[in-house]
Amino acid sequence: MTAQPKMTDLNALTKRRARATPDGMFLHQAAADEIKDRIELVNKPFTLPGIVTDFPDFWAAQLPGSIVVPAVDVLTLEQNQHDLIVHAMSLHWANDPVGQLIQCKRALKEDGLFLSIAFGGQTLHELRACLGQAETTVSGGLSPRVAPMGELRDMGALLQRAGFALPVADALPLRVEYDDAWHLMRDLRAMGETNALESRLRRPTARSVLQHAADLYQKYFAAENGRVIATFELIFLTGWAPHESQPKPLRPGSAKQRLSDALRTDETKLPN
Repeated sequence: MTAQPKMTDLNALTKRRARATPDGMFLHQAAADEIKDRIELVNKPFTLPGIVTDFPDFWAAQLPGSIVVPAVDVLTLEQNQHDLIVHAMSLHWANDPVGQLIQCKRALKEDGLFLSIAFGGQTLHELRACLGQAETTVSGGLSPRVAPMGELRDMGALLQRAGFALPVADALPLRVEYDDAWHLMRDLRAMGETNALESRLRRPTARSVLQHAADLYQKYFAAENGRVIATFELIFLTGWAPHESQPKPLRPGSAKQRLSDALRTDETKLPN
């Protein structure tokens, strides 16, 4: 059997993550604040949370007492041990995102809560467009540079495929301003989010390509104050390990009252 090709070079990703600095954690802080708000809205105490992340020091401090494991292909989570699992800012690099979610569900106790936060498909769409056009113009080709992050609908479908109950997916777009594209690219390095694709070029990108991309960025994505705009989309996934106490949808045809009666209106048949 032929092995499935991998999207992410995990060794390269580990090296990228190791170069992350505290200055690059501002999006993680925004994500952590949102996660904590959502946990507080759940009328249920959590006593044994688990965190899956490539940034253990930061996220362990956000949810003290958590068991933190790396976001590798095979998660080191014990089955049926946790009442809360947070997959933190790593799912967009997963070679098998459905597999990651299934492993998290297996690690949850019945009626345990799963939360994920990761970058979505609108992230860095400005930079992707400029790099693609610049590389095509300067070198006559196009190489993989940014992970193909999932769209909101696709990410929500992953929860259903993994077997979570009451699945919900929603997005939070963030617009960040930079002095220029060079500052944005330096910030991505500080975030540990530079190119770790398995199919990436294994040589440094020509300075002429990067300069042309920076010029295009300034031309097409500058704000009125002259700074450039970068979009980051945070996608949140919420699901529960199934339990008999959870609400379930009614079977089709099981309703005991017509909708028109409840709305006190006449029912009009559609034409054939």
